Amino acid sequence: MTTGSIKPQRRPFGSGKPVSLFTLGTMRALQSPGQLEAVVEAAVAAGINHLETAPAYGPSQRYVGQAIRRLGLSPQQLVITSKVLPSQSLASAQDELRRSLEQLGLERLDNLAVHGINRTEHLDWALQGPGHELLSWALEEGLTDQVGFSSHGSDALIAAAIRSGRFSFASLHLHLFDPARLPLAEEALAKGLGVMAISPADKGGRLFDPPELLRQACTPLEPLQLAYRFLLARGISTLTLGAAEPAELHWAGLDGGPLSELEQAALERLHQQQQQRLGAEACGQCRACLPCPQQLPIPELLRLRNLAVGHGMESFAKERYGLIGQAGHWFEEIDAAACQECGDCLPRCPHHLAIPELLADTHQRLASPPRRRLWG
Repeated sequence: MTTGSIKPQRRPFGSGKPVSLFTLGTMRALQSPGQLEAVVEAAVAAGINHLETAPAYGPSQRYVGQAIRRLGLSPQQLVITSKVLPSQSLASAQDELRRSLEQLGLERLDNLAVHGINRTEHLDWALQGPGHELLSWALEEGLTDQVGFSSHGSDALIAAAIRSGRFSFASLHLHLFDPARLPLAEEALAKGLGVMAISPADKGGRLFDPPELLRQACTPLEPLQLAYRFLLARGISTLTLGAAEPAELHWAGLDGGPLSELEQAALERLHQQQQQRLGAEACGQCRACLPCPQQLPIPELLRLRNLAVGHGMESFAKERYGLIGQAGHWFEEIDAAACQECGDCLPRCPHHLAIPELLADTHQRLASPPRRRLWG
């Protein structure tokens, strides 16, 4: 942890201003303007300079703008990222950006992201359609310093966005318990893009409330502490921290140096725990089983089973499984019950997993009443 006498660490973020190792996500402290103001004040005191918001986050932008004014913060002290949803007309998207600036009380954004390049048509919108015109207009008019994107989409889609040359930063799902996109993040960093990890605490496993089995493997470290350090040590530019109250900023002072021997040992214990509990049923997440004729996202489904069985993360796995089919293009749309046991995946699996049987077990373990996203 850093102290008040130590200068907060900053990392390059694309072609824009350097950012703190942690970014304050402003989607959760929205019960009142005062709640978000208290969180912003604590975040700045902890060395965080990057605030992330979006029109889709309810009153977030308005509350952020009020907090900046009431706390007497200058734009030079902060890096502000907001977003614009794809698939709009140029006029609609321009109006959305103008409203964002008005609500935030700013003349310009540091960073403007396309919010959710989750499908091919979203990327087409940003590269060739009205989105291309919007991003060019925003840069030419000085309404933002740089443009980027967030994505919950496929690896191929994310790779195409990174390689397009259009974007200066990317917000991706990068987690200790879901590291499959780390090679994409490393490619982006090598190309000079900034990379922000989306919600490594919550979507990364509800690690603020870990099961005892997970705690045991990580001891003497906290699972969330280890998850943050895993990403920071890999060079990820910044990690989102969606605090609802100042106390949740506890780990904001972690450093970005190489993993210690203690941290490496904890990671090895996690690996051993999963292997011991799953044995030959562990899905290696190689994706060789795809494509599935029924379009099942087999690796993601079996990843949730890995977590439930391998680390006792059943509560988190059930929560994520319950989102399937309930969040449009923001999450998987087909659950394990759709498996027709055709067997196409079986000869492709290098681990010789009984995939249809494991999918049936996944559904039996994790099926629960459907859930909905926090927003959207």
